[in-house]
Amino acid sequence: MSNKKVLLMYITSNSGHYRASLAVESALKTLSPGIVTMNINGFAYTNPFFEKLINRTYMSVIRNKPEVWEYLYDNPKVLKSVQGMRAAIHRSNSKKLKILIEDEFKPDAVVCTQAFPCGMVADYKKYLGLNLPLFGVLTDHAPHSYWIFDHVDYYIVPSEASKDHFIKNGVSEARIKTFGIPIDLKFHVNCGKEEARKKIGLDAGKKTVLIMGGSQGLGPVEKMVDALERINADFQILVICGINKRLEKALIKKVKRYKKKMLTFGLVENVDELMEASDLIITKPGGLTTSEALAKNLPMIIIHPIPGQETKNTDFLLQQEVALRAEDKDDVAVLVQELFSNSVKLDEMSRKADLIKKPSSATDIAQLILRAIDSTK
Repeated sequence: MSNKKVLLMYITSNSGHYRASLAVESALKTLSPGIVTMNINGFAYTNPFFEKLINRTYMSVIRNKPEVWEYLYDNPKVLKSVQGMRAAIHRSNSKKLKILIEDEFKPDAVVCTQAFPCGMVADYKKYLGLNLPLFGVLTDHAPHSYWIFDHVDYYIVPSEASKDHFIKNGVSEARIKTFGIPIDLKFHVNCGKEEARKKIGLDAGKKTVLIMGGSQGLGPVEKMVDALERINADFQILVICGINKRLEKALIKKVKRYKKKMLTFGLVENVDELMEASDLIITKPGGLTTSEALAKNLPMIIIHPIPGQETKNTDFLLQQEVALRAEDKDDVAVLVQELFSNSVKLDEMSRKADLIKKPSSATDIAQLILRAIDSTK
């Protein structure tokens, strides 16, 4: 029997969609070492020119007119108005999909961590009557209506609230699995805070704050560091700047002037270790980052969520009492001081994170995929 083949599709490198796709791919290879995978940017594969244009437009809107994105995100009127255009795009992409799915790679299953490629493959299945298992894997804590298609075999959602949203939109309960957002298997490993701090060069016994601005290094990170430096409390700071080189250089210049110990990083592969070393994270509420933090029982302070998906993520995390929201850098400083002077509150947030985390999501998803392939062979 030939080895199983799985096609994984995301959009945008340096994104949560991509990291989730990699997590599922890694879990598949762990469970089935002989499996053959292809992990591609579905948008770049089918529409390379528009992929670059839309990415640039999206980042410009987020930075300059976030209220526009808030209006567009999960708006039923917008969804209805673009359905015809979306169907036309899917049809135009069918030739490339045919080459990939039926002529070249010939997958036994397709896994999509973003709605665009998921809808594209779902419509392709519909047009050709294909019996090809298709999995839609959500990477935010709250779903949106652009995910809803008839020919998706399974939706992987992060919570019961997400599951209820799909059911209300006509998706049968049998097609929905509440496995959580897939994160790298290494977030399952715990070595202890003191050991993690020693490994990265921190004081082993000192409270630690981790600041993240997503892969883009967005938000008032430099101003937050300045505000934390002025707090009359003894703790150390970790900052992940992502691809934001300007921010990283600015912070490195200031390190010697700060009284508190601070380590800065660009794009890193050891976020799990940095989270393990920390007592608190200040972050934008991306689905992957917050799921990773939950896996490490790490209380969160959320600042400047992007309207749309991150606002909904924030609502979910606040409802679960695993996060607090800060409006600005001064608010961040006040909350950090309060939490470090009130260990009961910090411990309670950590305990609640432990109750809702789903660190084995990638493995659970991989097992479902393998079972689905076996049932169709």
